[in-house]
Amino acid sequence: MKRRHFLQFAGSTLATLGLSHYNISEKGNRYAQVLAQKTSRKLALLVGINYPNNDNLKLNGCVTDVDLQQQLLIHRFGFKQSDILRLTTDESTAKQPTRSNILTAFEEHLIKQAKPGDVVVFHFSGHGFRLRDPNPIQNCSNPQFNDEYNSTLVPMDDTLNGFPQDIMGRTLFLLMSGLKTENVTILLDSCFSGGGTRGNYLVRSPIRNNLEIDSAKPSPKAIEYQKDWMKRLGITEEEFARRRCNSVAKGIVLAAAQRDEEALDASFGDFHAGAFTYMMTQYLWQETDSVKNMITNIAPKVKNVGKNTPFADGNQNQPMYFIDRKLLPTDAVITGVEGNQANLWLGGIDYKSLETFNRGATFSIVNQTGQIRGKLKLESRKGLKATAKLVDIESGNSLKPGIPLQGTRGNITSLKPGMRLQESSRMIPADLNLSIGLDSSLAAEINTAEQKLSEIYRIKPILPQSGNIPYPEGVQFILSRMTKEYLQILKQQQVENLPEVNSIGLFTEGLQIVPQSFGEKEESINGAICRLQPKLKSFLATRFVEMTLNPNSSQLDVEVSMNLVEQPNQIFARISTLKARNNRPDSKQIYPEKNLPLNKLFQFRVKNKSPYNLYVATLIMDSTGVLEVIFPYQSTGVLSSNDNLIIGEPQKLELKAIEKGFAEVLVIASRSPLDNAVYGLKRIAQQLNIQEENKEKCSVDTTRGSEVIGDLLNSLNEESTRSSATTTEVKTSNIATLSFSFEIG
Repeated sequence: MKRRHFLQFAGSTLATLGLSHYNISEKGNRYAQVLAQKTSRKLALLVGINYPNNDNLKLNGCVTDVDLQQQLLIHRFGFKQSDILRLTTDESTAKQPTRSNILTAFEEHLIKQAKPGDVVVFHFSGHGFRLRDPNPIQNCSNPQFNDEYNSTLVPMDDTLNGFPQDIMGRTLFLLMSGLKTENVTILLDSCFSGGGTRGNYLVRSPIRNNLEIDSAKPSPKAIEYQKDWMKRLGITEEEFARRRCNSVAKGIVLAAAQRDEEALDASFGDFHAGAFTYMMTQYLWQETDSVKNMITNIAPKVKNVGKNTPFADGNQNQPMYFIDRKLLPTDAVITGVEGNQANLWLGGIDYKSLETFNRGATFSIVNQTGQIRGKLKLESRKGLKATAKLVDIESGNSLKPGIPLQGTRGNITSLKPGMRLQESSRMIPADLNLSIGLDSSLAAEINTAEQKLSEIYRIKPILPQSGNIPYPEGVQFILSRMTKEYLQILKQQQVENLPEVNSIGLFTEGLQIVPQSFGEKEESINGAICRLQPKLKSFLATRFVEMTLNPNSSQLDVEVSMNLVEQPNQIFARISTLKARNNRPDSKQIYPEKNLPLNKLFQFRVKNKSPYNLYVATLIMDSTGVLEVIFPYQSTGVLSSNDNLIIGEPQKLELKAIEKGFAEVLVIASRSPLDNAVYGLKRIAQQLNIQEENKEKCSVDTTRGSEVIGDLLNSLNEESTRSSATTTEVKTSNIATLSFSFEIG
């Protein structure tokens, strides 16, 4: 299968590249208080159901979603813990999330207490289903209502007397209408399509053996409840239908997936969560933004994980949760204190780099104006919970509560819950690898696949385990044969250019096909792994670079923007460090709101306003695994202080999108030279071309490209004060790594 590039890189400089000749030689952070009225009450009802006693429904990450939301609301948006009611299936909840308890809690905690102007949040994580609507809306201009079905939320008590106990969308609309405030946010991390397992993820839609999804009807009890609420609101069925057709009942509704898509219960290493909830809350720790900007930013990330597209209904120009709060980006927060020991919640850390926040990583304690008042060093981490110890800002030595060490100017001596933290340094594991799950479809060849993958530098094969989740600790990709079952799933997703049954290739963890990774039908497992080696190394190199992403914590002033060559003054996307945004208000983030057009030249602009000369490397990877280092061109990657760099000037390098797909640009700006790292990255890119030209021999150069991770670590070591055989410390004062993804075509 001939490899096609999603992106085209052409030009005399790149074409004549000689790899052997490489010689790469605060005004104060702003903080604003809450602008919403301080007298407004903030109420939240958070529901998370893992269905632990039902094997057909069991999920893993819904209670974690409630934790994610609760910590965010308390420590980021100023909710009082006493105003947040949890209904979850873990042991900490007195009342379980049955249908009756959820409805009662909505009425008692939200409707009866909320007054005009108050803020209300209702979050549901669990299964979604659909039931036949007893009074379907006809001829509605809103296409989501032009069928006979009604999306539902599945409570813990799944069915009773053969009837589903689901909470229908009709019911939720009526409950929202009963609220006396307009500041309402409904978040639904559930779906109604699919069911079962998809790749290494669980689908948040139940497999109900006794119910047919196309004929399931609501219980008489649910219909009576709806009629009762229409009486309370004084509206007829016709008026109710008109209101539903026009808009949401009140405020904003946020959903993890479109009406015909699946929301996923995802694995993030040592914990599970809803992909939508995790990425949404992680973004909000960094940016207190409008609903529109939040959705625009996280939609590509969620779609990349599970192919589902989150959406919002209502006035998306409103600030999230109707709270206009301008806060410093926050990576973590102190949730508990015992002496000079602190318990932390790492809600603001990007999931791609979470693995680097283990023992030895450090955080700065910042006040409301961004001044550093202390430093914490991580002692341990499990999931998003960590423990840390207070240390001296300058020396890194432990501090005793209440007794400042000599020379600790401005250093706090006691810790308090709620203190905000920003990253100071992270620890890159020296044994970083790419985990590849081995699908059971490999059958008798699975042991051969394990052996061959183990022989590739830093590639770690993972055998499947029994149960719903084949790889509990998570994997980056899955090596599999194309089966009839998988082909049917992909056809339902309307995937184009599907490979033949019995061919071998790569899936993502969410069972999305990696484009152009599948070979010929009769290819052997040895041949497939040999063919995929360069692609795997390309994904490995990108994984490492993503481990250093730090746009909100880097102390360097760097900005990267993207535009079409024919429209130099119209910014397609822009990402900048927090330092840049604080120094220049015109450096705010701009996320791609539309697809990059095909066959149009584009370019990147890198600005360095730091007081140091920086070594810059820029690479692009598309969803097929094609990796290209587009800067430096030949001999230098230095960007002087207060200077700008244009990558993609047509006379030097032409950048053009020639096929639909996804791509990610990554820019590394370091105070240390990146000679060996860039050389290794270019060798990996070159191997993909060598492999294409020598398919039959499967000849791969493993002498330099395979050491790219070591080269990157060595480059970072030059500015590191702490490194060992197991980790390398990367300081925010020495490096800025920025990225954004965009869709093509």
